[in-house]
Amino acid sequence: MVNTRQLTDPERIVARRLLESVRTRMVAAARSDASLLWAIRRYVYMRLQHDERGTPMQRRALKLEKMDAPKGRCAICSKKLPDKGAELDRFSPMKGYTAENTRLICHQCHRDDQAQKGFA
Repeated sequence: MVNTRQLTDPERIVARRLLESVRTRMVAAARSDASLLWAIRRYVYMRLQHDERGTPMQRRALKLEKMDAPKGRCAICSKKLPDKGAELDRFSPMKGYTAENTRLICHQCHRDDQAQKGFA
Protein backbone atom coordinates (compact mmCIF):
# COMPACT_ATOMS: atom_id res chain seq x y z
CA MET A 1 0.00 0.00 0.00
CA VAL A 2 1.33 3.44 -0.93
CA ASN A 3 1.66 5.77 2.03
CA THR A 4 -0.18 9.03 1.33
CA ARG A 5 -0.74 11.83 3.79
CA GLN A 6 -4.02 11.54 5.67
CA LEU A 7 -5.70 14.37 7.55
CA THR A 8 -5.82 14.25 11.31
CA ASP A 9 -9.22 14.77 12.97
CA PRO A 10 -8.49 18.46 13.72
CA GLU A 11 -7.21 18.99 10.16
CA ARG A 12 -10.35 17.33 8.79
CA ILE A 13 -12.49 19.81 10.76
CA VAL A 14 -10.55 22.71 9.22
CA ALA A 15 -10.91 21.18 5.74
CA ARG A 16 -14.67 20.71 6.19
CA ARG A 17 -15.06 24.34 7.27
CA LEU A 18 -13.09 25.43 4.22
CA LEU A 19 -15.26 23.28 1.97
CA GLU A 20 -18.47 24.66 3.48
CA SER A 21 -17.18 28.21 3.02
CA VAL A 22 -16.39 27.57 -0.63
CA ARG A 23 -19.78 25.94 -1.20
CA THR A 24 -21.55 28.91 0.40
CA ARG A 25 -19.61 31.37 -1.73
CA MET A 26 -20.37 29.41 -4.92
CA VAL A 27 -24.11 29.37 -4.13
CA ALA A 28 -24.01 33.12 -3.47
CA ALA A 29 -22.10 33.76 -6.70
CA ALA A 30 -24.64 31.75 -8.70
CA ARG A 31 -27.56 33.91 -7.45
CA SER A 32 -30.16 31.08 -7.62
CA ASP A 33 -29.11 30.13 -11.17
CA ALA A 34 -28.75 26.33 -11.06
CA SER A 35 -26.88 26.14 -14.36
CA LEU A 36 -24.44 28.84 -13.26
CA LEU A 37 -23.87 27.01 -9.96
CA TRP A 38 -23.12 23.83 -11.92
CA ALA A 39 -20.67 25.71 -14.17
CA ILE A 40 -18.91 27.33 -11.20
CA ARG A 41 -18.69 24.01 -9.37
CA ARG A 42 -17.30 22.31 -12.49
CA TYR A 43 -14.74 25.10 -13.03
CA VAL A 44 -13.47 24.91 -9.44
CA TYR A 45 -13.41 21.10 -9.54
CA MET A 46 -11.35 21.02 -12.74
CA ARG A 47 -8.86 23.64 -11.51
CA LEU A 48 -8.33 21.76 -8.24
CA GLN A 49 -7.79 18.58 -10.22
CA HIS A 50 -5.23 20.38 -12.42
CA ASP A 51 -3.45 21.57 -9.26
CA GLU A 52 -2.93 17.94 -8.27
CA ARG A 53 -2.52 16.21 -11.64
CA GLY A 54 -1.45 18.93 -14.08
CA THR A 55 -3.47 19.75 -17.18
CA PRO A 56 -4.32 17.13 -19.80
CA MET A 57 -1.87 18.83 -22.18
CA GLN A 58 0.92 18.63 -19.59
CA ARG A 59 0.25 14.93 -19.03
CA ARG A 60 0.07 14.30 -22.78
CA ALA A 61 3.46 15.99 -23.27
CA LEU A 62 4.92 13.91 -20.44
CA LYS A 63 3.57 10.72 -22.04
CA LEU A 64 5.21 11.63 -25.35
CA GLU A 65 8.49 12.32 -23.56
CA LYS A 66 8.28 9.00 -21.71
CA MET A 67 7.35 7.11 -24.90
CA ASP A 68 10.74 8.03 -26.38
CA ALA A 69 12.77 7.14 -23.28
CA PRO A 70 12.35 3.34 -23.05
CA LYS A 71 11.96 2.96 -26.83
CA GLY A 72 8.20 2.72 -26.47
CA ARG A 73 8.22 -0.23 -24.05
CA CYS A 74 6.25 -0.75 -20.84
CA ALA A 75 8.39 0.04 -17.79
CA ILE A 76 7.08 -3.12 -16.07
CA CYS A 77 6.67 -5.92 -18.64
CA SER A 78 8.90 -4.45 -21.41
CA LYS A 79 6.29 -5.17 -24.10
CA LYS A 80 5.83 -2.59 -26.85
CA LEU A 81 3.36 0.07 -25.74
CA PRO A 82 0.27 0.73 -27.89
CA ASP A 83 0.14 3.96 -29.89
CA LYS A 84 -2.84 4.97 -27.73
CA GLY A 85 -3.73 3.85 -24.23
CA ALA A 86 -0.35 3.78 -22.48
CA GLU A 87 -0.70 5.10 -18.93
CA LEU A 88 1.39 7.29 -16.67
CA ASP A 89 1.97 5.68 -13.29
CA ARG A 90 3.09 7.81 -10.35
CA PHE A 91 5.58 6.36 -7.87
CA SER A 92 4.26 8.73 -5.19
CA PRO A 93 0.71 10.04 -5.76
CA MET A 94 1.39 13.17 -3.70
CA LYS A 95 4.28 14.27 -5.95
CA GLY A 96 2.17 14.64 -9.08
CA TYR A 97 2.88 13.87 -12.71
CA THR A 98 6.52 14.80 -13.22
CA ALA A 99 9.25 13.12 -15.25
CA GLU A 100 10.98 11.98 -12.05
CA ASN A 101 7.82 10.64 -10.41
CA THR A 102 6.28 8.69 -13.30
CA ARG A 103 6.81 5.75 -15.56
CA LEU A 104 4.88 4.83 -18.71
CA ILE A 105 3.21 1.43 -18.59
CA CYS A 106 0.60 -0.61 -20.43
CA HIS A 107 -2.97 -0.73 -19.21
CA GLN A 108 -2.80 -4.30 -17.91
CA CYS A 109 0.38 -3.70 -15.92
CA HIS A 110 -1.17 -0.54 -14.49
CA ARG A 111 -4.28 -2.45 -13.38
CA ASP A 112 -2.18 -5.25 -11.89
CA ASP A 113 0.10 -2.78 -10.08
CA GLN A 114 -2.85 -0.84 -8.68
CA ALA A 115 -4.49 -4.04 -7.46
CA GLN A 116 -1.25 -5.12 -5.80
CA LYS A 117 -1.11 -1.75 -4.00
CA GLY A 118 -4.71 -2.19 -2.84
CA PHE A 119 -6.27 0.50 -5.09
CA ALA A 120 -8.41 -1.73 -7.29
